[in-house]
Amino acid sequence: MSTPTDELFDLGLQPERTLLAWRRTCLAFGIASLVGMRFTVDALGLLAVVGGILGAGLAVLAYALAATGYRRSYHALQGSGVLDRSGLPMLLAAGAVLAIGVLCAFAMLADLLG
Repeated sequence: MSTPTDELFDLGLQPERTLLAWRRTCLAFGIASLVGMRFTVDALGLLAVVGGILGAGLAVLAYALAATGYRRSYHALQGSGVLDRSGLPMLLAAGAVLAIGVLCAFAMLADLLG
């Protein structure tokens, strides 16, 4: 006979799929921030470096929070069966996208003016 902690709460492994999706998303945000920094550093200088590092840092933080949220949700589903999660990883991911967008906007503006 198996114990409750040995049984899968969700046979479809939805929390695991969600974690993998967050990992891919955060990796893409971090790489896009650094690539954007690389291609805009000539036009924007220090602003490109700050934007790239800010976007990559937010992506790393969102990655860590998504992993922590997964562990918390896994234990909550195994224990009480009630899922409680924060929206902070999504907020940080949105911040990374915003940093990438601002970096691109400044690059286009610098190209138009210079």
